[in-house]
Amino acid sequence: MDHLEAITDITDRERAVGVIDPRHIKFGSRKYYRYIGSLTIPPCTENVVWSIVRKVRTVTREQVRFLRVAVHDEWDSNARPLQSINKRSIQLFRPDNKVEN
Repeated sequence: MDHLEAITDITDRERAVGVIDPRHIKFGSRKYYRYIGSLTIPPCTENVVWSIVRKVRTVTREQVRFLRVAVHDEWDSNARPLQSINKRSIQLFRPDNKVEN
């Protein structure tokens, strides 16, 4: 959470917070879903690869607030409704390198 606190500066200036190596993020599970979707905000650009960790984790309200301030998110809700899956496939990746559709 130190990185979140470091980037919640309300000014528009940039500040280095150091390098964050994604390999050090503890997900609690190596299983994850992956699919090709689109951005959640306009212009809703397609062909975005989404990776979603299978295990649900929790965060505190303070962590959500820090992140929303850091990315300048003033919205109270999603920018658009859920979209249909159409013909996209959702894959489950598991640690034993098996991929399930």
